[in-house]
Amino acid sequence: MDLKQLYQDIILEHGKSPRNFGKCEGYNHDAKGYNPLCGDKVHVYLKLNSGKKVEGLTFEGEGCAISLASASIMTELVKGKSFDETKDIMNAFLNMIKNTSEIRSNHLDEDQKTKLMSLSGVKQFPMRVKCATLSWHTLVSAMKGKKEEINTEAID
Repeated sequence: MDLKQLYQDIILEHGKSPRNFGKCEGYNHDAKGYNPLCGDKVHVYLKLNSGKKVEGLTFEGEGCAISLASASIMTELVKGKSFDETKDIMNAFLNMIKNTSEIRSNHLDEDQKTKLMSLSGVKQFPMRVKCATLSWHTLVSAMKGKKEEINTEAID
């Protein structure tokens, strides 16, 4: 199996059977996001402990396979991470989606990097970048305790 096929399989699997879908029990932060170009909607539920470690992270929403896969992968990779580790992973992901051809983070193992790299092909389709990044921007909003809905049209 070539790398392109592996990446497509990861996206399809997470898009059809998203992980951590639903409301996380005891969440203490949440945020909503919307991508008007594609119609993607996401609601992120986050449980941070007193040390700002992600104890729980789930989402609800609807949208394209890329949007759902990205949210699903995000919830798997960020759970158990500290606030700073989460920010580092998110910045590495956004940098990979927009600028580089690889993901650089000391907080991910090789399998986790492969999952995120499965979304790297969207950079060839600028409108799809917003599908892949919606849940990540929404997570940041939840972590910061912001209440206004994230709209991808307001994000570059």
